[in-house]
Amino acid sequence: MVMIRTWIEPIVAGAQVASSFYDTSLLLVVKNHYNETTSFTNSSHEDALQKAISNFYITYNLILGLTPLLSAYILARIGDRSNRKITICIPMIGYLVSRLFLLFVILWDWPIEVMFGSAALNGLTGWFTTYWGGVMAWTSQDSSESRRSLRLIIIEMVYGLAGFVGSLVSGHIFINLSIGNRQGVILVCCSLGCYVFCVLYSIFVLKTPDSVETDAQKEKKKNKSFEEIQNDPGNSEYTEKSRLLENDPIINSLPGDQKFLTPSKLILIMMFTSVILFNVASIGAEDVINIFVLKKPLSWGPVEVGYGNAAGYVNYITSFLGVFVFSRCVGDLGLIVIGMLSFNAGILIMAFVRWTYLYYVARAAMMFSLIPTPTIRSMISKHVEGSSYGKVFVVLQLGIGIVAVSASAGFNKLYQATLDWYSGFCFVLFSGIGFISIIPIIVAACKQRSVNMHHRPPLIGETVYGTT
Repeated sequence: MVMIRTWIEPIVAGAQVASSFYDTSLLLVVKNHYNETTSFTNSSHEDALQKAISNFYITYNLILGLTPLLSAYILARIGDRSNRKITICIPMIGYLVSRLFLLFVILWDWPIEVMFGSAALNGLTGWFTTYWGGVMAWTSQDSSESRRSLRLIIIEMVYGLAGFVGSLVSGHIFINLSIGNRQGVILVCCSLGCYVFCVLYSIFVLKTPDSVETDAQKEKKKNKSFEEIQNDPGNSEYTEKSRLLENDPIINSLPGDQKFLTPSKLILIMMFTSVILFNVASIGAEDVINIFVLKKPLSWGPVEVGYGNAAGYVNYITSFLGVFVFSRCVGDLGLIVIGMLSFNAGILIMAFVRWTYLYYVARAAMMFSLIPTPTIRSMISKHVEGSSYGKVFVVLQLGIGIVAVSASAGFNKLYQATLDWYSGFCFVLFSGIGFISIIPIIVAACKQRSVNMHHRPPLIGETVYGTT
């Protein structure tokens, strides 16, 4: 029972169902608002509506992505030092309170600009940056190195399954369940109910996991590593220093893994660069797709929007199956490259979508597109001490958020500029960025292989002795 209480999956599922309900509600409420307030000739109304929605999301996403700068790292540090539940509970409370604003907009006809204040409040409580960094740190601490990639992709699959279910029913709830003529009230209330569950579960049920390795296992691993270094004939100078340090009582008082190794910064820099570039492309693509499907030739309504979002979440399931199957014959690098190529192919097809069926063909081509990010996170965790998981993953999420949101604003403007010329041009650009993101991870893998030929890769947070 205690072990079950360390599972983070119920919160991941509940929060994602809530988010799916909210995202559909917000998009359709914003569309209805600008549909009523924009007054142009029939020939220009659709383009004006697209630009109005796009401009709203540019501001909304910028506020949402940049305000966590003020709180995310602080919350992560506190979580590492005291209790990891902080990086889960605080963002969940922020989600619950901030997303009440949409209910007020629908019920009391508040200005749509109120949602910018909602975004600021959500960001100040950590938003997805702190929450997902906390989930990754939690999962990494609750899994062994050998199973970490699979464990992280399972979390992604749970996230995707919940999003699939939420998106599938959200359009139907928005249309068929309402209070008076207030469409979206029931859908937003369902979203808030899921957030209430997540808050209560995280506070009263969730239990912080212990490291999966026992003290005896760590000691055995430390002794084995030290003996291997001593017996390495190609590293005599290092061995001599090690023997001298072995007799030093001050050094011996430190944990075994903190005696000799230095961080391999190039590997981490390349991993960070690759995952940030890839997420810039994938997040930017999703932002543009959400607006793209509302215009001709697709002209989707609430039900179609829900189905389209659900198709995107199916990729979480297929990506999990991809990891489960391909990990038997390829390593982490192979998985990452397969995932990136899958995304690049799918988003390139999206550039030529003119019919609904072709949208689903593009989604099918992207079936493994969600493999790279969790796999790279798993690789990063193997170069970082457990006590630093929280802040490292939050810094990574901050990097992804800041760069992706800033780039997304530019991509939305580019989308507006190319509406009359070629509305799929942005997707071609996203595909190009996806191909570029493959290069840093290959560099990191080559460096990793070189390091492994000499000794175990160092961990961030380890102290260096006997080197300059």
